[in-house]
Amino acid sequence: MTQSWRLASGGLIDRAKPLTFSFNGLQYEGYAGDTLASALLANGIKLVGRSFKYHRPRGIMAAGVDEPNAIVDVVAGDIRLPNLRATEVEVVDGLAAFSVNCWPSVRFDIGAANGLVARFLPAGFYYKTFFWPHWHAYEWAIRRAAGLGRLSASHETARVDHRFAHCDVLVVGSGPAGLAAAQEAVASRGRVMLVEQDTVLGGSALWHQSTIDGEPASAWANATIEALQRASNVQLLTRTTASGYYDHNELMLVERLRTKGAPRHRLWQVRANEVILATGALERPLVFAGNDRPAIMLASAVEQYVARYGVRLGTQAIVVTNNDTAYAAAEVLVKSGTPVAAIVDTRMQATQPAAGIPVISGTIVGTKGAHAVKAARIRKADGTETTIACDLIAMSGGWSPTIHLFAQSGGRPQYDLTTGMLVPGKSVQAERSVGAASGGFACAIEQTVGLPQGKAKAFVDFQNDVTTRDVELAARENFASIEHMKRYTTLGMATDQGKTSNVNAIGLLGAATGRPSDAVGVTRYRPPFTPVPVGAYAGRRRGALYRPQRRTPIFDWHEAHGAKFEEFGEWLRPAHYAGTREEAMRRETLAVRNAVGLFDNSPLGKIEVSGPDAARFLDFIYANTMSTLKVGRLRYGLMLNEQGVVIDDGVAARLADERFWIGTTSGGAARIAGMLDEWLQCEFLDYRVIVAPVTADWSVPTITGPGARDLLARLSPDFDISGEALPHMSFCDGRIAGIPARVFRVSFTGELSYEIYVPSDRGMELWTKLVDAGAAFGIAPVGIDAWMVLRTEKGYLHVGSDTDGTTTPDDIGWSHIHKRTGDFVGRRSLLRPANKRDDRYQLVGLETLGASITPIVGEHLRSDTAATEGYVTSSGYSHALGRAVAMGMLRAGTRRVGEEFMLVKSGARVRVVARAAYDPEGHRLHA
Repeated sequence: MTQSWRLASGGLIDRAKPLTFSFNGLQYEGYAGDTLASALLANGIKLVGRSFKYHRPRGIMAAGVDEPNAIVDVVAGDIRLPNLRATEVEVVDGLAAFSVNCWPSVRFDIGAANGLVARFLPAGFYYKTFFWPHWHAYEWAIRRAAGLGRLSASHETARVDHRFAHCDVLVVGSGPAGLAAAQEAVASRGRVMLVEQDTVLGGSALWHQSTIDGEPASAWANATIEALQRASNVQLLTRTTASGYYDHNELMLVERLRTKGAPRHRLWQVRANEVILATGALERPLVFAGNDRPAIMLASAVEQYVARYGVRLGTQAIVVTNNDTAYAAAEVLVKSGTPVAAIVDTRMQATQPAAGIPVISGTIVGTKGAHAVKAARIRKADGTETTIACDLIAMSGGWSPTIHLFAQSGGRPQYDLTTGMLVPGKSVQAERSVGAASGGFACAIEQTVGLPQGKAKAFVDFQNDVTTRDVELAARENFASIEHMKRYTTLGMATDQGKTSNVNAIGLLGAATGRPSDAVGVTRYRPPFTPVPVGAYAGRRRGALYRPQRRTPIFDWHEAHGAKFEEFGEWLRPAHYAGTREEAMRRETLAVRNAVGLFDNSPLGKIEVSGPDAARFLDFIYANTMSTLKVGRLRYGLMLNEQGVVIDDGVAARLADERFWIGTTSGGAARIAGMLDEWLQCEFLDYRVIVAPVTADWSVPTITGPGARDLLARLSPDFDISGEALPHMSFCDGRIAGIPARVFRVSFTGELSYEIYVPSDRGMELWTKLVDAGAAFGIAPVGIDAWMVLRTEKGYLHVGSDTDGTTTPDDIGWSHIHKRTGDFVGRRSLLRPANKRDDRYQLVGLETLGASITPIVGEHLRSDTAATEGYVTSSGYSHALGRAVAMGMLRAGTRRVGEEFMLVKSGARVRVVARAAYDPEGHRLHA
């Protein structure tokens, strides 16, 4: 189809570069510089989509980010990009776009039947219906109706980058105000960034006929842009939307990169010393009956499509307005060859335009047309009515400064009764709004809400089909707050986030509740300014890079020896080695109990804390005291959060008077390091303490079992590791197989154990020497699965398995910390009545009775009087004991030793016993 509605000349498109694209399966032509919206209009396409609720025919209404109707899916290869605005999609060769929310086609949509039952689908109907017989009976239909576009069935593989930048001045918007601000900032020699969401710089100067400094706005803008391009201290970004404004003057920018067939993105995080918001203003539609038909457009959009894209929009137009700015659109239409039958001015004192177009004081009270507007019914100020044929209506209900980023920065908008606009209030960050974004332009309007409409609907939110009647219904049902009304009616909650509806809604709600608009309240704008693809947030963090798997220095050995890997925290670790899981569990656990087991403990969290105040700082961080720990000794400790809940545990070592080594769980290393930094930066600014995470710097082969000391002695003949020189819970430095090492004598298995810390680059070297030397002692590598059974046999706690978000130290047998005299994190919370109840869940041992059943983790414990008394937290089969071992959380558990309960899943019975099932006296640990 040829571009039959393209003007013969004019516009900023490149007519020397024709392009071919498709829409709903049909081929069309456009030019380089076109948006999908302008190209569709140039091809005479007025019907582009359907509204969400009633599936009413909708056409292009705006020319930018405020477009509520022209939502399309773009297909590039086997990737489908959903819910893009046709006004923001650049036409490229081969582009394929499809209407959304319609079936079987956009011209004949079965969903339009919703309009026939509209009286039964008012605002908030979903809160009042679907109760009988049960909401699940309707769920399938609701889910099918939800959403607009369709997601791609293929995995998105496009590259998305993240960048970080700093600047002295960040200017958002490149209209005349933004260009002037950037020009002044560049002259100050600071680092400047200018970002523009459009494909080119210039803003309204690209299409609006005005003068600046005595010359046409377009010429002034071009000269200013050329000067900025020559400057060395400014970065100019087009196709870049400032989508979020956060604390400390940080802004999120989303840049659309030009690639064939579909847009791709680059996400910027920018911190600026000062931000200039030159984001302009958005034109508001008028609210009148039948205002949603295709070919009813914003007056400013009409100007843009004619002047910038060279598109003829109709054969006879009507302009309806409540302010002077729409008169320019009327003149542009006339100059482009489109007659304007009348300007309908809702103000009592209408302005007569220079072009000699008839002006009617009155308002539109109805429209006609199926898939596009065909006529408008006008009620004049004297009460008489007339109908005028037209195939285009340009409307203007005034302007709304684009204050979204201002509101996101923490500023509160204010309603200006004189202009009927939300304008920026007091700034709370280093930010200034300039130009139209500040409300600094003359636009005398009269509010035109609550107009007579008869039976026809007057739409406020075009995408979500919210009408004036819906707002009035919300007011009658006492949703008098603007934010409550939004949620009840869904007004302003579509993908356009109320850019064309929110301010009109304020006036309507005021009229419905008998309040002036400035007393209704204001809506708040939250990030993002426009929809951002989830892939842009993710960047390269997808697939294998979504959460990069960390590997220990000994990973290659594990893989070569048949290890079966699983994720534990951030680490890929051996769950078990060769054979089936059951075979491996037996082999590995018995090797530890009877010979020597070798375990890769490298992911164990390691943090160095040093400085003159390190000891008293750790006394506050741990629930037990660390300042009394002697140099060369180890101490097990618990960490709590402010609610008194156990969040981590581990062994701490005192390396010197002012230097400690903290061990954490593998998954908690980064979290605990961050917590320490937060306390130091926010509460203890005067403490002289340095926190250094060193987890990745050390490899930690661990040997455990009756033969561990003999094996270690063979590799370190000059290293005194006797029980007297290196007792349990102590450490020493020396050389193991010629490698500098620090040896912790600490056990997680209940056997004689040594954790050997060596530099990461020598971890594999030590591991292979331990394997070679250990062959004579029956050494076997041990995976996590066996490791967990070994600690369960001993009744040792595993934070995260045996604890949850409510577990306090008392619940796991640590009531002695109440005797501490100093303060520590969570202490006050432990004194709350809820944390001192005598029926709290407490950790106990469980012994199965009769049947050889291993309890299932999470399985509940039932008594004769209660459906659940607790649940299993850890469980496994002990080959050393020849039976299952388990622990669980039981209500008032420490007082119920000896009681029996039934396992809900298996029906087997268990008895409450002491947690340590294997070597409860600890003889083997101290061997």
